[in-house]
Amino acid sequence: MKMKKSLLWIVVLLLSIAMVAVFSLAGCKAKAAAEEEAAAEEEAVEEEAVKEEVEEVAEEEFTILYVSGIADPFMYMLGKGAKAKAEELGVNFLEAEYAKSWGPEAQIPILEAATAAGGIDLIIVVPTSTEALIAPLKKLYDQGIAIITADCFLGDGDYSVESNYSFPLAYVGTDNKLGGLQIADHMAEMLGEEGEVFIQNTNPDTSSVVARGEGFTEGIAKYPNMTLVGEEWCLDVQQTAQDQTATILQKYPDLAGVFGVNLFSAQGAYQAVVNAGLTGVVKIASWDATPDLINALKEGKVDLVLAQKPYEVGQLSVEAGYNYLANGIEPDKRIIPGFEFFTAENVDDPDMQQWIYQ
Repeated sequence: MKMKKSLLWIVVLLLSIAMVAVFSLAGCKAKAAAEEEAAAEEEAVEEEAVKEEVEEVAEEEFTILYVSGIADPFMYMLGKGAKAKAEELGVNFLEAEYAKSWGPEAQIPILEAATAAGGIDLIIVVPTSTEALIAPLKKLYDQGIAIITADCFLGDGDYSVESNYSFPLAYVGTDNKLGGLQIADHMAEMLGEEGEVFIQNTNPDTSSVVARGEGFTEGIAKYPNMTLVGEEWCLDVQQTAQDQTATILQKYPDLAGVFGVNLFSAQGAYQAVVNAGLTGVVKIASWDATPDLINALKEGKVDLVLAQKPYEVGQLSVEAGYNYLANGIEPDKRIIPGFEFFTAENVDDPDMQQWIYQ
């Protein structure tokens, strides 16, 4: 009898242990399931948060402001390219007033007025002075506005080295010195590598035109039978360029060539040559493919026109700025489009018409 009771207790005990094990296993499974469910819910919440963050960035509207240097065909073309790229990328694009004259005294008030209301994320600016624009642009940069300089740069243009002018994201524009060098070679070819030449320049504190003059000077120095007789600065006033060139023609009656470093200097120079009755005798090499200079080339009043690519400069500037604002991608410090040369031989070619500043 005792043995039967003992066996019964053993059976009961074993059953109890089995039941405890079953309930424990069930509890573990339930706990594991609950933990998995909680983890899945947490992961879903995180994914939704990331999705919302991505959508928020994608929907964020950036505002880019373009501040030109002066009202001229090159600056308008740059603005057109920038606007087109901004519309393509869904960026809010603003254009400041176009100054009627070149220089910081005209540009800085326009810059300050255009940024006074705030809300600007990036400024694409053509600085009209290598030095005078540093402080006002640095002030805006310190307020959290990114800066890209187009066509002209601040200081010596080396934004990769720490300095008081290294804050811009990038310089986007022509290699002006290279252009000056190549124009010197073209001029030498036109003149049989001999003769006196003159540079009609614009502003001595503007990086682009200074580099063009330096390139031309260096290029002409390669030819022993060519002489650079001088360089004058018209301050972007066409009549001044015309008067200065007329004086040079009187001083150097054997002058063979003139390099006009931008549209105002080139237009003034060729008009002085026309007035002196020396069209075709004094060769004119010009910078900037404005309709006026292209027509002058067709009429034989100008012999060479270097065409920059301002539309592309505008597009590249906006693209670099957008990639920085939207994706945090730092652009190259120097973004350099090429250039083209118009001559009497190719001026009517269909493929060349895209480079005229329309």
